[in-house]
Formats: sequence, C-alpha cells, structure tokens
Amino acid sequence: MTEPILEMKNVVKYYGDTAVLNGISFSVFRGETKIIIGASGSGKSTILKLIMGLDKPDAGRIFVEGEDITKFNERQLVSVRQKIGMVFQESALFDSLPVRENVAYRLYELGVDEDEIDAKVRQSLGFVGLEEAIDKMPAELSGGMKRRVALARALIGEPEIMLYDEPTAGLDPVTSKKINELIITLRDIKSVTGVFVTHRMRDAFTLATEYATNGGRQISFHTEDNFLCIANTRFLMLRDGAIIFEGPDEVLRRSKDEYIKRFLA
Repeated sequence: MTEPILEMKNVVKYYGDTAVLNGISFSVFRGETKIIIGASGSGKSTILKLIMGLDKPDAGRIFVEGEDITKFNERQLVSVRQKIGMVFQESALFDSLPVRENVAYRLYELGVDEDEIDAKVRQSLGFVGLEEAIDKMPAELSGGMKRRVALARALIGEPEIMLYDEPTAGLDPVTSKKINELIITLRDIKSVTGVFVTHRMRDAFTLATEYATNGGRQISFHTEDNFLCIANTRFLMLRDGAIIFEGPDEVLRRSKDEYIKRFLA
C-alpha cells in the first residue's frame, strides 16, 4: 500500500481560547496536490505553518515522509525543511538582494560551490521564465514576477513537497494563469507533491481540471470540459477548524451541503 508523503493525525491548534484546528486528519500522497479552501480564519495557513514546523500543534501528530516531526527541535527540523519549498502570499523576497542572491539564498547557507549555484539559479529561473531578470532588484519587478522569483527560490533545492500560501492573491488573471501552469507542471511533469491554500475558486478549479503533458521539451496543457478529475488533485474544505469535505472537484461541485453551495457561489 502506498504510504502518504504528508499526514496529519487528529491535529489540534489553539490561538488563545480559540481552536483554529480541531482534530484535523488528512493525508497527501506523492505527486498529489491537496487544495485547501475555506473562509478566512478557518485554519488554512495554520496547516502550512505546522507542516513547516514554524508552529507546534497542541495535540495530534504530523508526519513528513513517514517521520513524526511533531516534537522535533529546530536542529532536527532543518533536514525536514530541506525537503519542502514554500511560496508565501507576499513573495517575501529580500529587498536588498538581487534576484540571483534571493533565489540562491538556501544554497549559500549550505556552502554550495559558486559555479554550481550559478547553474542551479539559472535553471530555476529558466523554469519560471525569468532568467533574464537574474541581475534585477526586487523593486524592478512586477508583482507577478516577484511571485515567480519566489517560486524559483522555493524550487532551488529540488524539494519533494511544495506549499503554496495564496500564491495568486492580488495578481491579474493572466499572471495567475501563468503561476497555476507552473504549479501544474511541477505536479504532472516533476511529480512534486503540493499543498495549495487559496480563496480563489477559479484558480482551485484550474488546478483540478487542467493537466500538463510533456511532448519532448514542449509542455502542453489540457482542460477537461466535463469536470472529470483526471488531474492528481483533491480538495479539502475547512469550517470552524474541522474538515467538512475532502474529495475530487466533481464531487465538491455536486455537493448538496448548503454551506458548501453558498461558498462556491
């Protein structure tokens, strides 16, 4: 039986007297993308912080590649974080560093050889279509370009798992589509596991109904008009700290639950 690459078991997280997560359990398998949706304050971003070890659960257990990281200290979490890339909502680039050094930041910390760093930075920027921006400063980039640089930085260590926290927030539809296509390519061509937090249902359904195929070097995108979920993507919906839906997009769309119907509308 295939083992999940990410797993939460009965996770509880309080902020003050409020249970932001109240007994959350779910699994994400290798190459799958889990799309987490829900109203503001439902615990979506908290899940990402717990997976990264940026916060600790008050109860329950969290597994990354079968390893229980729940009680890991900072030193132990370093090796876990090397397997994970994260794209934040606001890009979180270092304003005082050029694109080259922003993307290479993790490699500099690891003491990687300069020639290898240059090659990896160019490869990562090439993937997001921004190799020509390698010497630019963040202030010279548009919002969409910053988000793509952040994605390149997250990919520099060739992570097996990617976490996306509202990666298309504030972007125009054309730029959002480019970001979504990059994420779909990572899932379908590189088999990178993903957890995608969003409130933008158009982006969520794009990930669920489009898939990429690699014909030589050319990557083609396809759309399933009948909402048939052939893409390796599943939804998880939160409400008041609990999971109220988990499954493929076509089941979510047909839900008779009044709250879900209002949310999707």
